[in-house]
Amino acid sequence: MLAALGPRMLELAAERSAGALTYHSTPEATAWARSILGGGSLLAVEQAVLLEEDASEARRIGREYIAFYLTLPNYVRAWERAGFGPEDLPAGGSDRLVDAMVAWGSPEAISERVDAHLDAGADHVCLHALDADPNALPIGAWRTLAPALHGR
Repeated sequence: MLAALGPRMLELAAERSAGALTYHSTPEATAWARSILGGGSLLAVEQAVLLEEDASEARRIGREYIAFYLTLPNYVRAWERAGFGPEDLPAGGSDRLVDAMVAWGSPEAISERVDAHLDAGADHVCLHALDADPNALPIGAWRTLAPALHGR
C-alpha cells in the first residue's frame, strides 16, 4: 500500500500496489480517491477523532493537532483540492477545516463520520483518537468508541 494524497500517487497505488492510505481527508476526498483507485484496490483512510462535545474546546484541540500539517505543502495542496482556500489556513485553520479534519463530539457523531468514509468507498477507516493532553494515550476514547463502531 502507498500513502497517497494526490492524483499521481493514487494512480501509482492503483497500478503498482494493493491500494492506498489517505491521511487528513474528508469523505468527499475519500470518494475522489476511490474514483482514481477504482474498485480493485484497497482504500484505507485515517480520521482524527475527539470525544469532546464543546465546540470551542474541540476546535482548540483540533487546531493544535493540525497545526504541524498546515506547514506541509503536500497537505495544504490536498486540502486545496478538497475545496479549502487560503482563508481556511491561517491561525491554525478555520472552524470549517478543523471540523473537516477532526470528527468531534459524541460516539454517535464520530460513528457518522466513519460511515460517511465507508459510504464514500473506504474499505477501512483508521481512527486517530485525540486527547486534550497530546502526550496521553487515549485509552478512554478507544474504550468509549469501540462499542459504537463495532461491526464496521
